[in-house]
Amino acid sequence: MGNIEFMNRLEIVRNELDIILLNQESVTQRPEGYIHLYGVAQACSFLAIKRGLDVELCSIIGLLHDIYTYKFEYVKEHASLGAIEAENLLRDLELFTGEEIEIVRNAIYNHSDKKTKHDKYSELIKDADVLQNSLYESLFEVKHKKRLKKVLKKFGIKLKLKKDKFSKEKPVIDII
Repeated sequence: MGNIEFMNRLEIVRNELDIILLNQESVTQRPEGYIHLYGVAQACSFLAIKRGLDVELCSIIGLLHDIYTYKFEYVKEHASLGAIEAENLLRDLELFTGEEIEIVRNAIYNHSDKKTKHDKYSELIKDADVLQNSLYESLFEVKHKKRLKKVLKKFGIKLKLKKDKFSKEKPVIDII
């Protein structure tokens, strides 16, 4: 696949996502959506390089993993509903193979189940999601400590968790 095709597909998906986010009525949800979805997409790309996975596909998974939440402001069952939403979007674009769409759909469907081991693309989005949530928001309670520590350890980063004045653990990073 040539570089131009790679950029076009990714850029087209970004444009579709931007339309969804720009139509978001909530003043707080819109910027949160940009920060979270683009942040997870970057983490996906970074992890994909390290793991030898398709960087373009991983970035798209990151961009679309919470599409349902930000499109419909509905969190419950967002992984399963988001998988369908992402699948429909990619099919409508007619730029992706059935296999690629299935990889994206499965990864999005599985991303909320952080405790169960799934395929390599599902594991990547889970790791990227935890990484972005844990490191972006300083008051975010680290819910998936073991997963976060494992991801960072692969990069030679040791994670310490300390409690702040609100009794929530927050990440403190030391390089090994």
